[in-house]
Amino acid sequence: MNLALSWNIGYRYWRARKANAFASFITIFAVSGILLGVAALIIVSSVMNGLEGQLKQRILGAVPQLTVYSEQNLNQWQQNADALVNLDGIVAVSPSISTQAMLQAPKSISAVQIYGIYPELEKQNLALINQHFNGSLAALKSGEYNIVLGAELARRLDVAPGDKIRVLSGDGVVYSPLGPVPSQRNFHVVGVFEMGSQVDASLAYVHHDDAQRLMRQKPGEIKQLRLYLNDPFNAAKIAPTVTDIFAHSGVSVTTSDWRDSYGHLFAAVKMEKNMMSLMLSLIIAVAAFNIVSALVMMVVDKTTDIAVLKTQGLRTSSVMSIFMIQGSLNALLGLLGGLIIGVLITLNLNTIMAALGISILGAGQTLPVQLEFTQLSAIVIGTLVITFLATVYPALRAANIQPASALRYE
Repeated sequence: MNLALSWNIGYRYWRARKANAFASFITIFAVSGILLGVAALIIVSSVMNGLEGQLKQRILGAVPQLTVYSEQNLNQWQQNADALVNLDGIVAVSPSISTQAMLQAPKSISAVQIYGIYPELEKQNLALINQHFNGSLAALKSGEYNIVLGAELARRLDVAPGDKIRVLSGDGVVYSPLGPVPSQRNFHVVGVFEMGSQVDASLAYVHHDDAQRLMRQKPGEIKQLRLYLNDPFNAAKIAPTVTDIFAHSGVSVTTSDWRDSYGHLFAAVKMEKNMMSLMLSLIIAVAAFNIVSALVMMVVDKTTDIAVLKTQGLRTSSVMSIFMIQGSLNALLGLLGGLIIGVLITLNLNTIMAALGISILGAGQTLPVQLEFTQLSAIVIGTLVITFLATVYPALRAANIQPASALRYE
């Protein structure tokens, strides 16, 4: 196969003014379709990545990403913590305790998940989201029964810092002649945090020691550890290794991660992201069909030329290459245009929307945008594959032209 000759002829056909005006229109339409499809896919995928990343930070930053439970007291937890932190993917380990409870205010009552923490340990672990807590975790002191509420939860209960609320826990129930009596204590609201997600309506933080007293557990006992990860999505992969480390020290533990409570939410986001990508990929697929139409018309127009080239010894593979090169050049033109436009709009999306006066998330809020190189590469490779396959049929049709039949009436 003479690739250089095929390239020269294919490039000349591509640059030449089309005799068939309709074929020219179809070619322009195909290139424009690829351009718009690639640009839209880059923009939408980047926004979906940003929303997913923001959701990960706002939800998984406030809830335990990976939790270790034990039936016995983990009095040597610090030694295991040092071994865990040395693992790839684990940032920090700290004691924790949790319980489901009811919060009773003078005007309302609401269910909540309470986490007991040591603020001096969490101060560094929660460094990325400390701005959402506004330093309120430092007010959680042992024996003072202080509590920090989510912003939406505080609004539902109509309480503010300085107010008192009653906390009733299902753990530590006392059975009396009148039936089971839940453990309850009055707590002082000392702060409010706002993550901007649904956790604001369902979470509260107290000091670890106060949570133990509320749940009627032995003071100082540690049966639960909270692990912070570089990427919470790797929790399932890390959990077996964590279990093995404790098993080597003779401690039997079980693990749970964020998927138990919020897995369905992220699964829905991932499905929506995949469906959006599929729908926008169909634009590129339709444009690829237009490339097929344009090339078939070109083959019909160039039937005589192909026959003459074949009589001069041009091989079938070289004839195929001519039209595959021509179709690929159209695809590359649309791909490069879509890539440039898509990246430029993505990087300046909020500026463009502000100039047009468009606000999707509400006044003062900007769309989170996260442009990923791996995803960009997948879009480029996928587009090239689809458009290259679209050139195969017209190229085969050109290769099957018989010179005797084509030149019979010339």
